[in-house]
Amino acid sequence: MIEVNAKSYDLIPKEDRGGAVLCVHGLTGTPYEMRPVAEALVERGFRVRGPLLPGHGSTAEELAETSSRDWVDAVHAEYDQLRAAHAQVFVAGLSLGGLLTLELASQKKLDGLLVVGTPLALKKPIPQLVGFVKHFVKMLSKSEGSDIQEPQARARHPGYKRMPLNSVHELVHLQKKVRRSLKLIEAPALIAHGRLDRTAAPADAMRIYRGLASKEKELVYFEASGHVVSVDWDGPELARKAADFFERLRG
Repeated sequence: MIEVNAKSYDLIPKEDRGGAVLCVHGLTGTPYEMRPVAEALVERGFRVRGPLLPGHGSTAEELAETSSRDWVDAVHAEYDQLRAAHAQVFVAGLSLGGLLTLELASQKKLDGLLVVGTPLALKKPIPQLVGFVKHFVKMLSKSEGSDIQEPQARARHPGYKRMPLNSVHELVHLQKKVRRSLKLIEAPALIAHGRLDRTAAPADAMRIYRGLASKEKELVYFEASGHVVSVDWDGPELARKAADFFERLRG
């Protein structure tokens, strides 16, 4: 049974002013999560692609069979396609998408990046136990919905209603890799985080900020929002800041 109908998007601006942005969604989510940021960027003349990550847009069981390598390879392939067509390519990611953005930036020369609500580590004892527990408990219910403060946005937010523990384990593997590689990243960076985030520790944003080797970097906390800032109370402000940041970097 399909749990959510989600589609990728490729938004072309009416007036192309140069540059493209790859927007990457979070775990169990969809490209919808980054759509407000994408639309603000298209208004500034950027082409924006929002792909659906492997294992998403179908069933939680399919996601459970997907590895972090699948997610990484998909993001690299999307980036390479945009780089072949555009002189400047920027990347924006939410949560898992933020981790994938940082992994990409440690391997390739991005022109700039935005990461939102990016978890460098999960709360103890999840990292230590999930590899064992996943053999006995396959899924966890997301009965409270997504970590969004604005009630209407939380109610309409698409995504899986269950979290495969194997996917959490794959996330932990990716987190380890990203933590080791932060010092390799030199791209201009905007790090954003909801102050009320219950999914990714707000302190992780500061860890990312301090760990990057980027000469140009900015850290912004959004006081009224949870994990998915892009569709929460502070979503419009995040979209404006993202558009301003990438426009400033555009050649």
